[in-house]
Amino acid sequence: MSVAEIDWQPRTRLIFGAGRLVRLGDLAREIGGKRALLVTDPGVRAAGYADTAGERLETAGVVVSVFDEVPENPTSATVERCAEAARAFAPDLLIGLGGGSAMDTARGGNFLYTNGGAMPDYRGYGKAEKPMLPLIAVPTTAGTGSEMQSYAVISDAETHRKMACGDPKAAARAALLDPELTLTCPRRVTACAGIDAIAHAVETAVTTKGTALSRLFSREAFRLLAANFRRVLDAPDDLDARGAMLLGAAYAGSAIENSMLGAAHSAANPLTARSKIVHGQAVGMMLPYVVAFNASEPEIAAAYETWVRQSGPPIGEPAVDSLIEFLRGCLMAAGFPSTLREAGVTEEAIPLLAKEAAEQWTVQFNPRPIGEEDFVALYRDALHGVPPAIRR
Repeated sequence: MSVAEIDWQPRTRLIFGAGRLVRLGDLAREIGGKRALLVTDPGVRAAGYADTAGERLETAGVVVSVFDEVPENPTSATVERCAEAARAFAPDLLIGLGGGSAMDTARGGNFLYTNGGAMPDYRGYGKAEKPMLPLIAVPTTAGTGSEMQSYAVISDAETHRKMACGDPKAAARAALLDPELTLTCPRRVTACAGIDAIAHAVETAVTTKGTALSRLFSREAFRLLAANFRRVLDAPDDLDARGAMLLGAAYAGSAIENSMLGAAHSAANPLTARSKIVHGQAVGMMLPYVVAFNASEPEIAAAYETWVRQSGPPIGEPAVDSLIEFLRGCLMAAGFPSTLREAGVTEEAIPLLAKEAAEQWTVQFNPRPIGEEDFVALYRDALHGVPPAIRR
């Protein structure tokens, strides 16, 4: 079997371990930071983590300013406000503390502060012509894996469509993973983030841009995530399970960086933008249908089967059918609705959802070509709760 070409340029130092937040100040100084803009959200600040991070930085002699206006789904307007805060403070270092929204906002603000313009100017990859500030990413949820990526995923404030804005210079200089920061995550946030991370592992396993390296990351990510998802829901104080989920999410983020995503994320984004379904729930509801759609092609089914068996203890046989049932079981364990109708989606909304899904950035990397009519069929099945079926 031939092996696809690999061009791996790891840009992010990964530091993992319980209590590692204590190293934030020293890490900032190692990078050369003297003035840090800490980008976070109100929930993380209320939990006390922003204050703790600020104390660690100030103890190391780093002056800190906090921007804590990050919403659940940041828009281009959020990023503009972050850039304005940076212009007022003049930092030489950015820190994204929180979930993917905080890290994406910090990264987006970095584009505008250092290179000017507006967020749509950076849609795509490699459009930042000037140097960018170093970024330290500190995730407080085990989900997006944004800490290991060079993309900011931001919704357009007017159209609500998500923009993937990437550049090698936008990658975090360091990712500091402290599982203690995830202990206060509410159950629903833990579930949404965990399912999102699982979806990253599953989708990156078969994308057209995947390589032996990206599949290595996706396999290890799935092994950690699949073994600990229910465990962390049932025992939220289990630090080992929290750590496994956090590390698995980071590995899945590394897989995305090297392979991109597929149609499940294409289908999820319009559901979040139009129907206000939280991203992790949306992608989790659509993923079983996309896996079944893809696996209807024998070569793709074989790729899933090989990947599932290489990811650790088998989750059942036949491998792909068991994978689909495992994914549906994650939704049940999370307590999410079983159909899109229960989540508030209507039949009338499907044509627009399908049109926007077919226009998403990630659709081009799905292993099986998929168009607007295919998305209509997938949404309708998910709307009515038709069990996902591989058409062999």
